[in-house]
Amino acid sequence: MPAQLIDGKAIAAKFKRDIREQVDQMVARGMRRPGLAVIMVGDNPASAVYVRNKRKACAESGIVSVAHDLPYSTTQQELIQLIESLNRDPSIDGILVQLPLPQHIEQSVIIEKIDPAKDVDGFHPFNVGRLALRVPLIRPCTPYGVTKLIDHVGLSPKGRHCVVIGASNIVGRPMALELLLMGGTVTVCHRFTGDLKPYVSSADILIVAVGRPGIVRGEWIKPGSVVIDVGMNRGADGKLCGDVDFDGAYERAGWITPVPGGVGPMTVAMLMKNTLESAEARLDP
Repeated sequence: MPAQLIDGKAIAAKFKRDIREQVDQMVARGMRRPGLAVIMVGDNPASAVYVRNKRKACAESGIVSVAHDLPYSTTQQELIQLIESLNRDPSIDGILVQLPLPQHIEQSVIIEKIDPAKDVDGFHPFNVGRLALRVPLIRPCTPYGVTKLIDHVGLSPKGRHCVVIGASNIVGRPMALELLLMGGTVTVCHRFTGDLKPYVSSADILIVAVGRPGIVRGEWIKPGSVVIDVGMNRGADGKLCGDVDFDGAYERAGWITPVPGGVGPMTVAMLMKNTLESAEARLDP
């Protein structure tokens, strides 16, 4: 039997409707709407698309989006000064700095300048550390969204072999921590892993986040498994594709995310959720 598609777009839409309802209830109680500051430095075309999607999601969720579109020439110190002013701004509940940043700006420095309570991307060492200690507050959006997709499937990671391919600070590492929190037995594969096939073939739940199309072949997939493809690549034909050979995996997996329309919408939905929760903690402690 072919796999069932996990429709991240539809699941994300439900989350945004629920968030909108909660925001409207806040406003009805006399509270202000949550505010999200979105900072983009330069004019990277891919970043511009992501930022537009996030601002659109704010409108759908009833969240105030405050745009800060800065020129490529913006210095690191100028960006830090903006972040520090937003940290102090009582109308701003979340601060998002669109990555990647220009080469003359050090990404890790910028992330650490964001108030952890407003770090709605969940990248600050404080928030990642809380997740590692099993007491999460604000959680990295993409891994958090993946957990919601797994919940939707109804296959608990508890006691199952969960394989994460990719060990980035943004997806792979926090994804492994989320799966541990869910009771999974977790293996992380990375650039020093020799042969991926035996790990993929034994995975009950497979999450791939590398950025290399076709790095996971369809015939490696364990029959009936859950396959979550975080990759977003443009193939030789100009079409978007993931890291997994979709056609081959579709014939073997039990559940699989499409690309596009799988993980991406959930990442944005979790950004909205984090912003709402940050506002609730600030406005109604």
